[in-house]
Amino acid sequence: MSIIKSSKCPVAADVSPVYKQESGWNAMLPKRFQQSRPSTSRFATIIIGAGYTGLAAARRIAELRPNENVLVIEASTIGEGSAGRNSGFIIDLPHNTKMGGHTSPLEIARKQIRMYNAGRNWLKQLVDEHRIDCGWNPAGKYHAAAGSEGAASLCGVLNQYKEWGIPFTEFDRDGLQEKLGSSYYQYGFHSPNNVFVQPAALIRGLADSLPKNVVILENEAVVTLEESKPFLVKTVNGEYKSDRVIIANNGFAAKLGILRDRIFTIFTYAAVTPRLSEEELASLGNCREWGVIPANRLGTTMRRIQDGRMMVRSAYSYEREQPTEKTRALLTDAYRRRFPNMNSCRFEYIWGGTTALTRNGASYFGELRKGLYVSVGCNGAGVLKGSVFGKLLGEMAMGLDSVSLADVLSFDGPNWLPPDPIRKIAITSAIRYQAVKAGPER
Repeated sequence: MSIIKSSKCPVAADVSPVYKQESGWNAMLPKRFQQSRPSTSRFATIIIGAGYTGLAAARRIAELRPNENVLVIEASTIGEGSAGRNSGFIIDLPHNTKMGGHTSPLEIARKQIRMYNAGRNWLKQLVDEHRIDCGWNPAGKYHAAAGSEGAASLCGVLNQYKEWGIPFTEFDRDGLQEKLGSSYYQYGFHSPNNVFVQPAALIRGLADSLPKNVVILENEAVVTLEESKPFLVKTVNGEYKSDRVIIANNGFAAKLGILRDRIFTIFTYAAVTPRLSEEELASLGNCREWGVIPANRLGTTMRRIQDGRMMVRSAYSYEREQPTEKTRALLTDAYRRRFPNMNSCRFEYIWGGTTALTRNGASYFGELRKGLYVSVGCNGAGVLKGSVFGKLLGEMAMGLDSVSLADVLSFDGPNWLPPDPIRKIAITSAIRYQAVKAGPER
C-alpha cells in the first residue's frame, strides 16, 4: 500500500464516480448554488470527500478548532454524490457483529448500538438546530420475504433482535398486504429502529450548516495526494497544502493509492415513480411512508415516500455502471411483480450510486500514518455509520479520546483482496450467484 506520488495526474474520471443519470433525490430539490473557490491554498486540515463521513469530520474539527480553517474537497456537487443517492434509511442497528477478534458478537453489537444511538441523536439535533428540511421520519422499517428461504433468513434476524433486546412485530401475508398493499410477501416483521430521510436534502443541509471556518470546494476531483510535509493535495484545477488530511471518499480512496488491496466499489440502482394517484395511494396501506428491506442482500428494497411516490432499489454491478435501459427493465420488473395493480409502472427518475465494500464487511478507521486519517469501506451502511465514524475521526485527529472511539478502534479492519483480474472474476461471480440465490426476493 502506498500513496500515489506522481507529477502526471490521472484523469479526474478515474478517481471519482461518473454517473449516467443525475440523482433522483437531488433532482427533486431546487438547484444548488455553490460556494466560491477558496482564497487561500493553505489549510490546517483538508478532507477529501463531502459525504456523511467527511462532513461530520469537518464539523467536529471546526467546532474544536474554531481558529483553524478546514477545506472539504468534493468531486461532485453536494447531493449528486453517493451520499445523495442511497435509499434514505437511517438504521441504528448493527450490520456486522463478527469483526471483534476475540470479543463476542453480542458485545460487538452492544458497542455498535450505543454508538449508533448517540449518532442518531446527534444527527437529529443538527436537523432540528439548523432546520434542515429532509423529511425526518422515525417510522421504523419492515423486513419482508417472498420465498421460504427468505422467511427462514428473517427468522435468523429475529433471533439476533431478541438477543439484542430489539422490539419487533411479526406479520403474515395478510398482515403485510394490509400494511403495504402487496400480497407478494409471505412473511415479515416491523421494527422501530429506522428513520426515513430525503438523503440529498439531508446531505445538502449538513453541508450548508457547517461552521464558518469550513470551506467546501465542489466539482473538484482530487487526482493525487503527496505525502510531503505538509501534505500536498492536487486537484484537477489547483494545489492545496495541509498539516493533516482526512480521507473520506469511501471506495475511491483506492484510486489515490489508499487501501487499494482492501476495498472495492460496486454500483447499486434505484428508481422513483411520479406521484401516484389517490386511488393508487389508498391501496398502499394507511401509513404515508414505509420501507421494506429484502430478506436477501441482493433483493429489492421498496419505499413509499411521503410525497406520494414509490422508490425501488435493486441490482449490483462491479466498478462500472450498467446501461440505464438494463436498469429500467430490472427495476420495472421488480416493481410490477410486487404491485401488479398499479395504473402504471413508469419511473420519473432512474439512477445508480456507488458504495464501498470489503471482503469481511469491516471498515477501515484510524490514523494510517502520522497526520493521515482514514475512514472508508461503509459496506452499504453509510448515513449513520458514516456520520458517527466521521465525528469520531475528527475527534481523534484533534487528540480527543472517548469510549466510543476506543470501541471503533477495537473492531477488526478489512481483509486483503486479490488484485484484478482475479478480484473482478471473484466479485462478479459472487454477484451472479447471490442474484440467483435471491430468487423471488429480487
